[in-house]
Amino acid sequence: MYRSHTCGELRISDVGKSVQLSGWVQIVRNLGGMSFIDLRDRYGITQLAFNMEENASACEMARKCGREFVISVDGIVRERSSKNPNRTTGDIEIAVANLTILNESQVPPFTIEDESDGGEELRMRYRYLDIRRNPVKEKMIFRHQIALETRKYLSEHHFLEIETPYLIKSTPEGARDFIVPSRMNPGQFYALPQSPQTFKQILMVAGMDRYFQIVRCFRDEDLRADRQPEFTQIDCEMAFVEQEDILQTFEGLTKSLFKNCLNVTLPDFPRMDYDEAMELYGSDKPDLRFDLKFVELSRMKGKGFSIIDQAESIYGFVVKDKEAAFSNKDINDLTEWLKRPQIGAKGLIYIKFGTETIKSSIGKFYNDQELNDLGLEIGASSGDIVFILLGEKDKTLKQLGDFRLEIARRLNLIPEGVFKPLWVVNFPLLEWNDEAQRFFAMHHPFTSPLPDDKHKMQSSDRTTLSSIRAAAYDLVINGAEIGGGSIRIHDRNLQSKNFEILGFSKEEAEKQFGFLLGAFEYGAPPHGGIAFGLDRLCTIMQGNTSIRDYIAFPKNNTGRDTMIDAPSSIDEKQLTELSIQLKLETQK
Repeated sequence: MYRSHTCGELRISDVGKSVQLSGWVQIVRNLGGMSFIDLRDRYGITQLAFNMEENASACEMARKCGREFVISVDGIVRERSSKNPNRTTGDIEIAVANLTILNESQVPPFTIEDESDGGEELRMRYRYLDIRRNPVKEKMIFRHQIALETRKYLSEHHFLEIETPYLIKSTPEGARDFIVPSRMNPGQFYALPQSPQTFKQILMVAGMDRYFQIVRCFRDEDLRADRQPEFTQIDCEMAFVEQEDILQTFEGLTKSLFKNCLNVTLPDFPRMDYDEAMELYGSDKPDLRFDLKFVELSRMKGKGFSIIDQAESIYGFVVKDKEAAFSNKDINDLTEWLKRPQIGAKGLIYIKFGTETIKSSIGKFYNDQELNDLGLEIGASSGDIVFILLGEKDKTLKQLGDFRLEIARRLNLIPEGVFKPLWVVNFPLLEWNDEAQRFFAMHHPFTSPLPDDKHKMQSSDRTTLSSIRAAAYDLVINGAEIGGGSIRIHDRNLQSKNFEILGFSKEEAEKQFGFLLGAFEYGAPPHGGIAFGLDRLCTIMQGNTSIRDYIAFPKNNTGRDTMIDAPSSIDEKQLTELSIQLKLETQK
């Protein structure tokens, strides 16, 4: 037996017990005739005590141990003379009778402490060591708790966990697929699923009316802090439901996770139309933890300032009681921030409502009375500052949305430990792409239009088609999209029409999705669903920014696993078996 107890288990009530512990050496302290080892495992740390006079052999073995040695000890639990109130086992220690070194360790390349001296790339290369650190380990445990509570909640609501294939058919919509060559079918390829979308819809046709899966998904896309090439979804589908049924069910799931895993009680989630979210916040995932709502400012036109008079749209927001926080240097810095290619604004207009004077970048064209009247109309008063952007409407709203977040960060307006969830609903069904000269699906091509807009699907007019609203919804918390879904099309004719609008020929639609269209001919029920990003949900719940922290073995910004050095070249024999010919320099 390697252990009778874990290193986080023993308490003062266990004094006098004979125990056996195993784990990793956190640190060795040699103090004259006494030595101490902090022994660590997944559950905690227990202090081991060695006395040269009482047990010289055990003490000598202790002094041979280095950091991260794996050892096993047996001894007696006793009360510590110098207690550690910051440790759950801090009232006791083990008087060690015997110590066995199970495995030695090289000196770790970084300190395995809560605050490590290792950089991110180094820690990713030695991820197995990084996971031993409490901050990483605790995130793994939290992720497990979220998955466990999810399964519990959904099972109680009659959902069945059903696995869907990982080797599927490549489809042209969405992000790039990861492709897998087939050895038994030369020249043909599988794709790894970006989501189980079509399979879960087919499960609804199959009568499995409540499905879920905590499933791995794969997307070959550029990476950011909240994206990885492989990630995990809480994927769900329901039959014989309307949108309200789905929102209520998964609002309930979210509340349950927050209550059971964080002891946070969330209020009922507000609803916001997509158009309203864009108009007020410049984002379809607005952060409601702070205000800074937009105001439309076309009322500023007609004063002889051509840049404003000729602008397609003018929007701004009021920052309350912060006029003094923005010096000329600060405003110049913000202007340069907006002009960066990532944002693309041409400039920034400001109006400072001081206690005695009004200062503005457009003071040449508007007198103080006109600016003061504008301030009264939009709710600005003494001590406030107004920031304004103008240009094409969609671009201006997005630029102002990014700027809103930057102002909130710089002014520390975003409170910690506060959660503001909402449902964003009534998205556009379609979005026009000028470069491709065709429509793309805003969510995916299986999303149903709202019943009131279904008749517009028969139109060939671009403006009419652009106005079609989808029965789609996103769950947003603190400015992050946690999950999204829709009511699906379940009628073959309507699905075929949607493919036609998206530019598929009948032959292409049949080739890509004939299996789904065929299934719709055998009694497809009304159905809809949603998918939550499990990694992102964990990240937001714990107030972090990177989903990598919740993935045991994540990829870096270039999609590499530096621990195992993947992706890598493969043997020429394997390439031959797969009927793939590559030039040697291409593989390199």
